Amino acid sequence: MKTLLVMRHAKSDWDASYGGDHERPLNRRGIDAARHMGRHLGEEGLIPDLVVSSTAVRARTTAELAIESGGWECELRLESGFYGASVESVIGIIRGVGTASRLMVVGHQPTWGSLVAHLTGESIEVRTATVAVIALPIEAWSGTPRARADLVAVHHPPRAE
Repeated sequence: MKTLLVMRHAKSDWDASYGGDHERPLNRRGIDAARHMGRHLGEEGLIPDLVVSSTAVRARTTAELAIESGGWECELRLESGFYGASVESVIGIIRGVGTASRLMVVGHQPTWGSLVAHLTGESIEVRTATVAVIALPIEAWSGTPRARADLVAVHHPPRAE
C-alpha cells in the first residue's frame, strides 16, 4: 500500500513584480497557509517520505514552507515536468519516484483535481494549499494507476478572514 498526498500550491501574489507565470511568488496568505498545512499534516501523522514539487516558484515555495514548518525530514525534488503537465505525464513521473512509502506531489490546477478524479473516481474542490490523501493498493509506484485508489481525506487550510 502506498499513500499519495496531492497538494496544490498555496495562494500566489498576482500583484507582485515577477517575470513570467512560472516566477509568480506566494502572497502573505499563501505563505501562512503553506506553513499551516505543514504543521497540520505533521500533527495528522501524514509526513511524506519524499516531496516532488513543480519548479514554479509558488509551488516550490509551498513545498519548502510545508517541510520547514512541519519539521519533516524528507527529500525535496524539483520536477519541471509538473508545470503545465497532463495527468498522464504526472503519473509517468510518479511511476519513477522510487521506494517512498508516502509521496507528496506539489503542483497546479486543473491538473491536480483531474489527477485525484482519475485515480479515485471522485471530484473534489482543490483550493490553494489543499491536500488530498489517496491510498493506492500497490506495492511499487510503478504500479500507478493500475488499481483504483481510495480518497482517504481532503485537508484544506483555514480560510482567510
